[in-house]
Amino acid sequence: MDLSSSAAAVAAAAASPSLAKAVDTYRKAVGTAATLTAYTVLERGMARELVPHDLRALVAWAASLVRARLQPRPAERRTIIIRRRDGADGDPYGHSYENRVFADAHSYLATKIDPRAAAGGARQGGGGRRERNSVVISMVPGDSMTDVFDGVEFKWTSVPGEGGGGRSNGGTAGSDSLELSFDAEHMDMALARYVPFISDEVEQARRRERELEINMNEGSSWNGIVHHHPATFDTVAMDPDLKKSVVGDLDRFMKRKEYYRRIGKAWKRGYLLYGPPGTGKSSLVAAMANYLRFDLYDLDLSQVYSNYCLQRLLFEMPNRSLLVVEDIDCCFSARSREDAKNSANDDDDDKEEKLTLSGLLNFIDGLWSTSGEERVIVFTTNYKDRLDPALLRPGRMDMHVYMGHCGWDAFRTLARNYFLVDDHPLFPEIQRLISQVEVTPAEVSEMLLRSEDVSAALAGLVEFLEEKKKKKLAA
Repeated sequence: MDLSSSAAAVAAAAASPSLAKAVDTYRKAVGTAATLTAYTVLERGMARELVPHDLRALVAWAASLVRARLQPRPAERRTIIIRRRDGADGDPYGHSYENRVFADAHSYLATKIDPRAAAGGARQGGGGRRERNSVVISMVPGDSMTDVFDGVEFKWTSVPGEGGGGRSNGGTAGSDSLELSFDAEHMDMALARYVPFISDEVEQARRRERELEINMNEGSSWNGIVHHHPATFDTVAMDPDLKKSVVGDLDRFMKRKEYYRRIGKAWKRGYLLYGPPGTGKSSLVAAMANYLRFDLYDLDLSQVYSNYCLQRLLFEMPNRSLLVVEDIDCCFSARSREDAKNSANDDDDDKEEKLTLSGLLNFIDGLWSTSGEERVIVFTTNYKDRLDPALLRPGRMDMHVYMGHCGWDAFRTLARNYFLVDDHPLFPEIQRLISQVEVTPAEVSEMLLRSEDVSAALAGLVEFLEEKKKKKLAA
């Protein structure tokens, strides 16, 4: 296309009505914008000339105040630093000690990263044993995470020690720390509720995870071994309502630390388990220990030769322990206190005081009993009527639990334990026979153990119960 033809095309387009209208609209818009700009400049200039400087400053201040009122102010934050080890700076010998709060928070945060992680970690337990070892996941140094407690956000940050990254990167692992930050208004919640909540959660996890011990007395000291008794309240064969009342009593006892302190009594609870042999008293003791996560202390009074020896054993028992004295009726007769007085009069030259019932009573309810707290004391006997009444009163044996013969509910628990069944064609016959004869849970358990086939085992139990019924009728 030549120049003459291009010029002709432009002239034709300019002559077009639509293009002419668009150009006219553009010119008007530019003119209007220029006019508004001029008015704005004029207005600002007039304001500077007509309004005094002080008044303009006052108006600007008022405007900023209104904006501050309308816009929310950023929340003030607080930060708490929890170091891994404490004491090095203030200790004249440069000693440092593990910070328990750091260890608790470290374990707690691991469960937030991975709920399968063990909150207790691997810590040294009582008596030199270790709790069950499990991998504890932790935050990467420099990383952070947020935890929500009662609707409030708490931010945790892992801060490496000097050199960065702990021992693997040349840093000092002992100087690691955790920073806990939160809105300042929640300071009371953080210190009075959140941090104690973390410690309590971790402590409970440690109790669940650690291995329990059973301790036996030898002279005036205890010797312990790992205790793996499998009994639980789910497996103990006893009346369901009675079982529920025992669990409720233990729960109530565990929650009443401040109550016992307020009324001025030692934080302990005494139980008497009585009933015929083979009714599950020992299994109930093991279930109580497993439920509370308390170490067992099995006191053999035949190995205690004096009240002083008994006192030493009490002092060596830690808090959160369960003391059991089995067959207490075999240790003291009903007149043992009077017998002890006569014996004391006859043996004035004996320098070593013998073990007496009065010494035992002081052990469980006198001044000696206040040497520890959160303790459970369990006595067992086959013959409750042989016990000295002084042993039976509240404060010494607070709850009396009768472990009787095997009832229908107890049998169903055993059948579920051994064969994982809740019903069988022979159940009605067994229920009828159990209501007519006296049989202990131990006897029923023995019959169920004789076969791995549920029908064969139950048939054998029916024969056993029928035989007991015949002997009862013949007697």
